Amino acid sequence: QVQLVESGGGLVQVGGSLRLSCAASGPTLSLYSMGWFRQAPGKEREFVASITWSGGSTYYADSLKGRFTISRDSAKNTVYLQMNSLKPEDTAVYYCNAEFLKYNYWGQGTQVTVSS
Repeated sequence: QVQLVESGGGLVQVGGSLRLSCAASGPTLSLYSMGWFRQAPGKEREFVASITWSGGSTYYADSLKGRFTISRDSAKNTVYLQMNSLKPEDTAVYYCNAEFLKYNYWGQGTQVTVSS
């Protein structure tokens, strides 16, 4: 079973930056695609970005390209989400996700609040 622990959330002003971390543990991590999702109050959870452990291929929600960057450190089993030029609409709980075939794991989430 894969375990995911997010960190790095907090309160930031408009235009600021944050870097979220997701520490992963468990067997065969290299098989998984790692992703970030977010859920704002009253809204459905939405895809933010994903990356493969093996080749580092990255994918982004179209609306976030250019501001958010996903990366991974395989030696540390950690995935990062660098968020720049933050806007109030980026306020949400951010969740780390690991997916491989029928296996799907979630972290507990970390709150990001962007204040104006």
